[in-house]
Amino acid sequence: MDMINKFYSSAVQTVSTLSGVLPGNNVTREYEVLEQVCTAGVGLMWKVYNGHKKSTKQEVSVFVFEKKALERWSKDDRETMLETLRRGVQQLTKIRHPHVLTVQHPLEESRDSLAFATEPVFASLANVVGDNVRSEKKLYDVEIRHGLLQLFDGLQFLHQDAKIVHRNISAETIVINKNRSWKLFGFDFCIANQPATDGTPHWPFREYTTSLHVLAQPSLEYTAPELALSSINTPDSDLFSLGVLIFTTYAGKPLKMFGSDYSSFRRYANDLNQRKYPPMNAVPSELTESLKALLHPSASLRPKLHELKQIAYFQDVGVKTLSYLDSLYQWDNLQKSKFYKGLPQIIPTLPHRVNLHSILPYLVKEFVNSPMIPFVLPNVLLIAEMSSQREYCDHILPHLKPIFKLTDPIQILLIFMQKMDLLLKLTPAEEVKQSVLPLLYRSLECDMPQIQDLCLAVLPTFSTLIDYNAMKNSVLPRIKKLCLQSSNVSVKVNCLISIGKLLENLDKWLVLDEILPFLQQIQSREPAIIMGIIGIYKIAMTNTKLGITKDVMAHKCIPYLVPLSVENGLTIAQFNTIIALIKEMLGRVEQEQREKLQQLSTIQRDNKPKDASEILANELESSTLSQNGASNGNKINDDMFSGFTVAQPKASSAAPIAPVKAREQLKISHNTISAPPAARPDILSSMMQSNLTGLGTTAVAAAPAPAGTQMQTNNGWHSANPLVMNHQLASPQASNNNTFSLDDLDPFAGGKVAAVAPKPSSTNGANMYTLQQPTVNYIYPSGYSLNSIQQHQQQQLLGKPSQAPTLQPQSQPLLPSDNQNLNALSQQDILNFLN
Repeated sequence: MDMINKFYSSAVQTVSTLSGVLPGNNVTREYEVLEQVCTAGVGLMWKVYNGHKKSTKQEVSVFVFEKKALERWSKDDRETMLETLRRGVQQLTKIRHPHVLTVQHPLEESRDSLAFATEPVFASLANVVGDNVRSEKKLYDVEIRHGLLQLFDGLQFLHQDAKIVHRNISAETIVINKNRSWKLFGFDFCIANQPATDGTPHWPFREYTTSLHVLAQPSLEYTAPELALSSINTPDSDLFSLGVLIFTTYAGKPLKMFGSDYSSFRRYANDLNQRKYPPMNAVPSELTESLKALLHPSASLRPKLHELKQIAYFQDVGVKTLSYLDSLYQWDNLQKSKFYKGLPQIIPTLPHRVNLHSILPYLVKEFVNSPMIPFVLPNVLLIAEMSSQREYCDHILPHLKPIFKLTDPIQILLIFMQKMDLLLKLTPAEEVKQSVLPLLYRSLECDMPQIQDLCLAVLPTFSTLIDYNAMKNSVLPRIKKLCLQSSNVSVKVNCLISIGKLLENLDKWLVLDEILPFLQQIQSREPAIIMGIIGIYKIAMTNTKLGITKDVMAHKCIPYLVPLSVENGLTIAQFNTIIALIKEMLGRVEQEQREKLQQLSTIQRDNKPKDASEILANELESSTLSQNGASNGNKINDDMFSGFTVAQPKASSAAPIAPVKAREQLKISHNTISAPPAARPDILSSMMQSNLTGLGTTAVAAAPAPAGTQMQTNNGWHSANPLVMNHQLASPQASNNNTFSLDDLDPFAGGKVAAVAPKPSSTNGANMYTLQQPTVNYIYPSGYSLNSIQQHQQQQLLGKPSQAPTLQPQSQPLLPSDNQNLNALSQQDILNFLN
């Protein structure tokens, strides 16, 4: 947070400073002025700011001189200084040379400032030499050597072509631009050639005066001795200044500091005339002799600029490479191609900053020359490989974006495919979608198999950056089309491999709808292609996210794979792989189908209504279990008839049983339920159980009702089953019929009946029965007369033949008591029965 506040306060301070310096200056109308980067010029009085043109966003540097810096000067010195500065900028604007600072916007003056715009500037030489310079700004040796050669070229142009003597060569007037090229600046004291009458060149001499401010005159530290001793001004005077500059570059300061002491400068000039040089330990040994020659007191004995270029100090490979780049615009394409082919061997030997700021700008300029792009692009990507992501995004990616769209020459696509891993590592994800993906689409559509193979190989590596719609509508259709139309087996195999790697990033339905049907369209039957198809099926089947359904396997996959297993050319290992996959699919289909059928069978069995035979079988089994439980006293019946069971009593050994009694007698007992039932009563099951028990008896003997037992007034019998309509009941048979029904017994004859308990009797050896009123009130269908039915049942009990009458509706209406009993029963018991 402190760092953010620091940046914010710095930005606010810069804006406030500029707002006070540049109000009303025309430079601010066309250019946006940003932060300050360096200082330059005489006394480092020019402040240099980064900026850009508002209309085109072209990057520039804005030089600003604040007039308030001259407030303490005298009026004459102030006017002289301002005029000198104006003159220097005007002269700079007129000169056009690669090694002279380029002016983008001429000088603009306001009440408070002077300002003009130039090409982007990194720093002045005075800002990057000395012991107090930050490490990121310190110059490498190769940069110094190359920079000096550039100054040689610039001075040679001034002396021979422009016929100008600079007179102010110093560390403050040498500017290093953004590309780390050294440029001449500070033409404030330059003198143009004024030829004599005979045509010989002549540069007027301006004597140093102590009456002017020291900054309004050339610096004495860089002034040649002949100016003080002989009052001669020639281009060779700039060579002496160049020698002092070389010494300053390595030592960090000039040979000697004079300030405004002109007399001290004259004494020093005499010492130089006697060849008394200061120590040069900081200067490289191969440059020492040439430096001493430049500092020679006699101007005519100083070496020429073209001679200095030939010394061993400047024969370094890196220096020559950078020098070739400076003159590259003069070469033809053949010479350029040879140079670019050898450049990859040199780039790794140079400092990264040199590659990024000195070599790269020349390379990207060649992007406008299409035939040269295949030679330049590998070098650009090599520098990108040595760069950080931020450096790549700032310096390289903006120049690569237009190249991503090119398809001619075809080598461009090939180079990008070979370096795709590098591009994916450094390029932001958003730029990958906008620039790199279209490049891959064009690569898939080209006619060069090598490019297609490379594209298919790198495509799965960044599949996560491809959204679903692009994958479905752009990538997969192109791969499928390429696989079906290409005649190259390698391309087909790589298409299948690429799809197999992409499967994990696809969804199930896209695979089922797009991928699997596409595989069956492939007509080629080469073993490599078959194995690619098998691999896709294997991945699709085993991947838990995808999972081929059993229906797809049964109807589409297995019928397609079986013929593939008998193709000629397969090895035993390949055949085994196919067969293993088919068996695995068959096993999967068998397992899933069996589980499905078992589930369906269970559901149908639980939901299917039971037919009569199944009900009888289940009830017979329940009856057997019920009898066993009743004998042990552990069985508790839960339905309405749980209090009544039909059993066969054991024969008595005391007296013989009569023929009628020889048959198994009925034993009717009522078990009192002491605990609530565990499950709700099943009326139908209890009724069937009682009837089935009656079916098992061989004879029925009915004892007359004991005295005191209340019988129904009409002595009739009515079925206790609420689900059976009584008019549908079959009439009982004669006494010789073996079948028996609970309807033949009236466990509650006539309303309330006393409990029936077995009482032993000595007369007939049979048990006497007493009836107990059941805990459940039975529902009798109303509207019918029961008199005839009861008379028929009584005849049956007495052993007399009688025909079962048909139930007739009752002639009398229901009594109020009947309605009350019916209503009392229907509220809770019917609900329990229905539930």
